[in-house]
Amino acid sequence: PKPQNAITVAVSSRALFDLVEEQRIFEEQGLEKYVEYQQNNENVTLKPGPAFYFVKALEHVNARLLELYPDDEERFDIVLMTNNHAQVGVRLINSINHYGLTIERFCMTGGQSPIGYLTAYLTNLYLSADSEKVQEAIEAGIASATMFTANKDVAYSDTQLRVAFDGDAVIFSDESEQIVKEQGLDRFFEHEQLNENKPLAQGPLKGFLEDLGKIQKKFYAKNERLNCPIRTYLVTARSAASSGARVLKTLRSWGLEIDEALFLAGAPKGPILVKIRPHVFFDDQMFHIEGAQKLGTIAAHVPYGIAQKYHKSS
Repeated sequence: PKPQNAITVAVSSRALFDLVEEQRIFEEQGLEKYVEYQQNNENVTLKPGPAFYFVKALEHVNARLLELYPDDEERFDIVLMTNNHAQVGVRLINSINHYGLTIERFCMTGGQSPIGYLTAYLTNLYLSADSEKVQEAIEAGIASATMFTANKDVAYSDTQLRVAFDGDAVIFSDESEQIVKEQGLDRFFEHEQLNENKPLAQGPLKGFLEDLGKIQKKFYAKNERLNCPIRTYLVTARSAASSGARVLKTLRSWGLEIDEALFLAGAPKGPILVKIRPHVFFDDQMFHIEGAQKLGTIAAHVPYGIAQKYHKSS
């Protein structure tokens, strides 16, 4: 598809594939040894990385879209966005072909930051294993997250893309989270009830949730709601009774549907995510990411909002 018609998901090579050993060689022995190793192993297929099954699920959605809308270009376009050198490209191409992935657009920046190219590619979502690049992308206004591998292998659905989002500082702005951190929970509950009918401002991943909703509606239009290959989840530490209404009314004011909303009232998110088995779970707080990882969920950290300041100071 032409970039202006597609939903572009840019994925780094370390998010798509497991390059832990290669990264170690790069850090310990330098660039020349790293490139030499990659060239010597270019016929050795790379193992899946944290974004691999998410990309596979996006491609399944594309296949279903093409059946229903053969001439429509509004679908996911995966771009490999890497600061690798072109000499490493053959191994990446061989691995992509081995798994039958459809990734035609490559951007290999030879050690330079790829952030400028994200804008040129009209990127809707950027996933990387490099937290500094993700921070740079967020600051440039691009929806972005740092991918973390799960600590256990679990089976993911290969017929339905499942994406789970935290609420504050991910789909919504961090305005309410600021009150929790600075004035405590009681003041937060009071604030949310007073402002129940005032929509929250948008957060960095609102646009991507919107993109998913747009694609879902294409299936609904063909009477495929019950068989839709995308399912979205809101997994929030908020309590339903005391601070849930504002969230649901905000989504409604945006014209967005979320398939399942889980209000956990501060309970851990990991066990709920085990049940959902999302291809990716987006959260702004590292302790939720770590809790999800431990129980086998692939989690992605969105470095946005006040929680980052508290995370750094602790």
